[in-house]
Amino acid sequence: MKILVVGKGGREQALVRALSESGSKPEIFCFPGSEAIFELAKPVDADGLHSLVEWMKGNGIDLCVAGEESYLVKDEGLANLCELAGIPCWGPPKEAAQLEASKEFAKVFMQRHGIPTGGATGTETLEEARAAIAGVYPTVLKFDGLAAGKGVAVCADEASAEEFLHEVCTERRFGAGRVLVEECLVGPEVSIFAAVSGGEYVVFTPARDYKRIGEGDEGANTGGMGAVASRVLIDADLLARIEKEIVKPTVDGLVKDELPYCGFLYFGLMLTADGPKIIEYNCRFGDPECQAVMPLVSGDLATFCLEGAKGSLNADLLAFDEGWSVCVILASAGYPASSRSGDQISGLGDVEGARVYHSGTKIQDGGWVTNGGRVLAVVAGGESREEAVEKAHAEAGKVDFPGSQRRADIGRMHFE
Repeated sequence: MKILVVGKGGREQALVRALSESGSKPEIFCFPGSEAIFELAKPVDADGLHSLVEWMKGNGIDLCVAGEESYLVKDEGLANLCELAGIPCWGPPKEAAQLEASKEFAKVFMQRHGIPTGGATGTETLEEARAAIAGVYPTVLKFDGLAAGKGVAVCADEASAEEFLHEVCTERRFGAGRVLVEECLVGPEVSIFAAVSGGEYVVFTPARDYKRIGEGDEGANTGGMGAVASRVLIDADLLARIEKEIVKPTVDGLVKDELPYCGFLYFGLMLTADGPKIIEYNCRFGDPECQAVMPLVSGDLATFCLEGAKGSLNADLLAFDEGWSVCVILASAGYPASSRSGDQISGLGDVEGARVYHSGTKIQDGGWVTNGGRVLAVVAGGESREEAVEKAHAEAGKVDFPGSQRRADIGRMHFE
């Protein structure tokens, strides 16, 4: 079996490694990939979606796995082009991927199918956004399109709301797009992942990520500074309720709306006093949750995804570890406002009993250096949360580079 993974970050490296460890022993390729990913997968000679699909046709690729969300909605859409070429794709077509690409589309979908969520108003202009906020704080503001996990602001007051609206509506930091003004939900967050194929789904290990740059969830929002994952992160009764009230109605809604879906579907949830409510969908695995979850998955993920892309999910192909996994992110100086490249990374060879996934690195003068905001993820597991936490932080502490940022409360906050 030949598999092509599309993407270039730590999430894709985690997917590549999990697929390469499948019992079917597939041959793995990656586009655009990274120097770290190419230690496990082979590079692809392509310069865009159309040439990529032509390359897949010419090289007998059996399955395309979408990692990075932008390719799902770029041009005609990765999955759409694969379908035209007769290549099974583990990733939804462009029409269904609007669940992530448009926050307003997703909110209307939730409301139409009676899926528990917060109230929201879509706005076109700065004046409309201010009117929708109506002086009620805290409020949540979301850029309607893709923004690499950074297009959301929880605003406690008028000053923070005006700052975000200025970036989005005036400076157009994320490009043209509407702004969703949402009710601010309160409670612990949890990430639920499902593999979906048509009307079928399989729920993977739940996770919780840490979005803010500073200890205690202080400071600016980021793409994620770490994550913890376990089958016992939430109790069985709550997971059953989430399945009944959110996961199944979403899958059924996609079928009812004639939006064919195949691939991973992320449910970002808030566990409010009134019960679980959905904050957002992602049409792929989360990052850095993927890095935490994948080490807990065994079996034959490659065959599972291939069969799913062809219309049938076989949960018996997979097994899920009952322990815990903790992912600690090391970010570069200046992140998330900026990032710094070229800083020498030391200590990678000292890491033992943990996985290291590269999100923003490159090889320079024979060694690894920083090349992005979130640089590395160090992931460790254990039978207990405490064991996984101690191991992950101990091993992450062996890795260093100038200006390195790492939260010491990953896996600890929300539990102690």
